[in-house]
Amino acid sequence: MSVSIHNRVVQKTFSLELPKRLGPSLEDSRRTPGGVQENLLSSTAAIQTLASVIRPCYGPQGRQKFLVTDNGETVCTGYTAAILRALQLEHPAARFVREAAQTQAENSGDGTAFVVLLIEALLEQAEHLLRAGLPRTQLREAYATANKEVLAALPSLAIRSLGPLEDPSWALHSVMNTHSLSHTNYLTKLVAQACWASREPDGSFKPERVGVCTLRGGTLKDSHLLPGLAISGEPCGQMTAVLTGARVALFVCPFGPANPNAPATAHLSNPNDLTKFMTESDQLLEKQVAQLAAGGINVAVVWGDIDKKALILADNYGIMVIQAKSRKEVAYLSEVLGTPLLTYLLPPLEPGRCHRIYRQELVNGVAVLFECESVGTPALTLVLRGATAEGLRGAEQAVYHGIDAYFQLCQDPRLLPGAGAVEMALARMLSDKGSKLEGPNGPAFLAFAQALRSLPKTLAENAGLGVSQVMAEMSGIHQAGNFLIGVGTEGIINVAQEGVWDTLTAKAQGLQAVAEAVLQLVTVDEIVVAKSSSLNQQILNPDSKKAKECLSHPRKKILQMYKYQFL
Repeated sequence: MSVSIHNRVVQKTFSLELPKRLGPSLEDSRRTPGGVQENLLSSTAAIQTLASVIRPCYGPQGRQKFLVTDNGETVCTGYTAAILRALQLEHPAARFVREAAQTQAENSGDGTAFVVLLIEALLEQAEHLLRAGLPRTQLREAYATANKEVLAALPSLAIRSLGPLEDPSWALHSVMNTHSLSHTNYLTKLVAQACWASREPDGSFKPERVGVCTLRGGTLKDSHLLPGLAISGEPCGQMTAVLTGARVALFVCPFGPANPNAPATAHLSNPNDLTKFMTESDQLLEKQVAQLAAGGINVAVVWGDIDKKALILADNYGIMVIQAKSRKEVAYLSEVLGTPLLTYLLPPLEPGRCHRIYRQELVNGVAVLFECESVGTPALTLVLRGATAEGLRGAEQAVYHGIDAYFQLCQDPRLLPGAGAVEMALARMLSDKGSKLEGPNGPAFLAFAQALRSLPKTLAENAGLGVSQVMAEMSGIHQAGNFLIGVGTEGIINVAQEGVWDTLTAKAQGLQAVAEAVLQLVTVDEIVVAKSSSLNQQILNPDSKKAKECLSHPRKKILQMYKYQFL
């Protein structure tokens, strides 16, 4: 990671590059003055760099980062999944860890930073064991045994569970209370109400039954629930509602004449040509709108400009035109309604169907509601209000975390103590067993325990606490048998009294993802990069002598195909 400082602004280019030399040579064994070989694990340095980016964001007191996208948009976020997506990673081990963390985010919606930091801690401990002379194969087997012990002991720490008729607000609060989100209690109650009301008759829950819509304006306490699927758009013409039998077409193009920036030029030589051109354009536009009406379309959702003439024609044909404010919402409509996104004003082969669509007035805003009766469509939409895009983005992410957590609780209602309490309890268990074991399992168990302790240590660091004092107090209390002690904002806390919980499903999936990644990485000792041969490079260069010989060859078509494969 290269860091350059200019005008008191730190610029970081997160490019974890491959080492210049991919492995030690016979002449240079890369030893320290003490004679110990460096970088026994080729992935350790890259993953440590990646973890140094993620570590300050871990926990509810974690810091946030400004992410500048390729198109210049600035995003303020502290969510690990978003940060990992933005990083440009070159090192294969860093990309491998990012893939493991993103899989965790997709499966459980939480625990992304947990995966990255625990992988880094376990690899750091593996370095120490390898330096001590433990063979890689024995290290891998010992780590696998330790992970089995951890997964086997995890259910015994689940001391609470969500009842089938119980309000889930208390269980979702700690999941959603991330990065100092304002009005957490109010938002948690809204998510719990939406999830509870969207359950199936058999008690199961599908996350897609709850929609989320962000709308600028107001405060987070102005957020509320609306029936059906809501988007932040507004009807543009006289048609503001279709109260029965709505047939929807989705367009990601201007609703009107072709884009003036399109690569087409009309050659006009006199005023008559101009008049004819405008008349034919109007006729084409009327024909396109008439085709929509003939195809049964009575609602058009547009992400793009809307022409006034096209809007008048749509009103004449009874078509409700909605201008969407977000392409993401139009894409979500396409997924929910099962109709494609169209780039031309043509009726879709299979339009989306809704029971009714209408405009809904809100405080300092307008939304459009789509009420559908088909299975799998949102029954409720949580409309989030806020003054800034960054605040809405953080609230939206917290809501999705709450929805995912409720989905996990419907599958397995057991809850674990949070705030680092589980990690400390597992570390104590492994330390007790490791101190009694002989052979490679003993040191590996102790190393695994040390890696687990690094997580509550990071929580204490990010909360600005005295790390040594907090860890000493926690270790003493856990050693006495009380595994409900975790890290709070002002010191150690009793997580049961403070209501800080983690879902058993997410924690178990995270530990399994960490184990799979670490067991793979400890066996890697070298990075080998394949290079194109000199012949391929000469063929790819059209000015080279070899390329000209190939193109003059009787089989030049085959050689050209060979060239294009590399391009």
